Amino acid sequence: MKLRSRKSIIVLFIFISCIVSTVNAQITNALSPKEQSIISISALTAKGDLDKLKAALNTGLEAGLTVNEIKETLVHLYAYCGFPRSIRGLQTFMQVLDERKAKSITDDIGKDASLIAETGSKYERGKKILEELTKTPQPGTLTGYSAFAPTIDIFLKEHLFADIFERDVLTYAQRELVTVSVIAAIGKAEPMLKSHLTICLNVGLTPEQLQQYVEVLKSTIGKKDAKSVQKALEEVIKPYKSK
Repeated sequence: MKLRSRKSIIVLFIFISCIVSTVNAQITNALSPKEQSIISISALTAKGDLDKLKAALNTGLEAGLTVNEIKETLVHLYAYCGFPRSIRGLQTFMQVLDERKAKSITDDIGKDASLIAETGSKYERGKKILEELTKTPQPGTLTGYSAFAPTIDIFLKEHLFADIFERDVLTYAQRELVTVSVIAAIGKAEPMLKSHLTICLNVGLTPEQLQQYVEVLKSTIGKKDAKSVQKALEEVIKPYKSK
């Protein structure tokens, strides 16, 4: 009887250990509260839903985002949804900070962007960053829309991928969460959404984290608007499931 009891205890211990390990793995693989807030803030700013944005900004600060990280988020997204949305987001954030200051709440300002070592042309630096994000060499000859309008290729590489992505206030993964959240919110840009979901995987986000990103979107902009995002994600992560 004692031997059977001891075996039962060992089996129970192993079972509990497996459950704990599984839970810990799920927690480790989950998006952080800061990352979830970046998604909500970006999507609501792109939508122009300023009332909900105020709540999301407060949640983001409480989750640990610094003032500069949120400002950088709101600046970054202008490249995808325009200056008007970005500026309205910044103005809303100013209101939130004033209201919190009136309540004697002190928020962490956070770090400023480091000085950028401007070695080489801005175009080549942007091209190199784009290659790092996509894990694909950039062609020597322009094609598609870049060949049709070479100016936009210059702006993309020199401004977006050099001027903006070189700033280290946000990580590449955080910037891509901003990007896919904005593209999802504005809608009808599935090819770009798929491209950036793939980049999300390239910069270290997992399929499980991207599924959680969709769930955050559902609660932020609604299940209807997030439906196409779910479909795009399933197409992007399909090759990863077969491995």
